[in-house]
Amino acid sequence: MSTTMKHVIALSLMFGLLGCAGREFTRPDMATLRNGVTTYAQVTERFGPPYAEGSLVRNDKTVRTANYVHAAAGGKPAREGIVPTRAMAFYFYNNVLVGHEFLSSWAADSTEFDETDRRKIIRGTTTEAEVVQLLGKPSGYEIYPMIESTSGKAAVYAYSELESSVLGRKAYRKVLVVTFDGAGVVTALDYTSVGSK
Repeated sequence: MSTTMKHVIALSLMFGLLGCAGREFTRPDMATLRNGVTTYAQVTERFGPPYAEGSLVRNDKTVRTANYVHAAAGGKPAREGIVPTRAMAFYFYNNVLVGHEFLSSWAADSTEFDETDRRKIIRGTTTEAEVVQLLGKPSGYEIYPMIESTSGKAAVYAYSELESSVLGRKAYRKVLVVTFDGAGVVTALDYTSVGSK
């Protein structure tokens, strides 16, 4: 499954959420989510049963997915006219975490980022520290088999928003995945966006 398709599925989960609130949660401390170490049991013990589960294939490996979503019409959104929404996605291979991401359109912890800054990232030159300085704190991280390299990792920047009005529903999501080699230098960038603001 492509990165684009993976994130379209997450967006459709959030779209369906407009009819229900989901369980409330806040942005987790990324230091407590360790790819290659944290287990499925530890995630569900901490966050409870997922809103939705599934699987996808990455690099010929079947990855288990667990998604959490929460929306509140009375919350303070990052932008007027949208429903403040949070989502978390966890990816497991052999029940061990290999990727996680958090996104929010709440004002308090919005994961909005300037996607035009990706043009300043140069493969083979830009370092992980420079990417963080340019784009801010990532929304999550991924390792193999979510990425091709068995020694590198990827930083995920993700943002999504939902708009509901008498004219209908409108959704927008953008994701930037920046892959680093073992030395922390950028090897690849993958940017996708779905919908419109």
